[in-house]
Amino acid sequence: MVAIAIAPTRAIPSMLTLADIGFDAPRALLASHGLSLVEIPDGEAIPGSFWGEVEAGLIGSDVFARSDTPVHSLLHEAGHLIVMPPERRAAVHTDATDSVAEEDATCYLQILLAERLPGVGSARLMADMDEWGYTFRLGSARAWFENDAEDARAFLVQKNLLPR
Repeated sequence: MVAIAIAPTRAIPSMLTLADIGFDAPRALLASHGLSLVEIPDGEAIPGSFWGEVEAGLIGSDVFARSDTPVHSLLHEAGHLIVMPPERRAAVHTDATDSVAEEDATCYLQILLAERLPGVGSARLMADMDEWGYTFRLGSARAWFENDAEDARAFLVQKNLLPR
């Protein structure tokens, strides 16, 4: 299968952050999955951040973020917690990846979750994923999501996170 990288329809000046959309809608979205969004004051280190700097962190069922945290980062870390079994979730600290299959499912889920946040949507999130540097064998998050993510979707269906 040959995929063509699809560029966003408009230029994206910078990645969408929580400062752009606020904490209320993401907090409600995470709560619907049994997670808590913990707001960290600007300038303070983000606990449980694998990548450091502005990237979201996770410890147990808590996702940590500041106003300068990219939305894609918040949704990615939340996605990890959503797809993992409860016993692993309780013990997780910083590094959530268990397998390539789980990582792929997390990427797929974060794209779906973006649709549930006002002012975000999957197209914007995928463009931000590309800008950040996620790599997909088809060249872009959109190409992967639309043409090469069957395994990720099947993983989520098997975990009862998506309809069959």
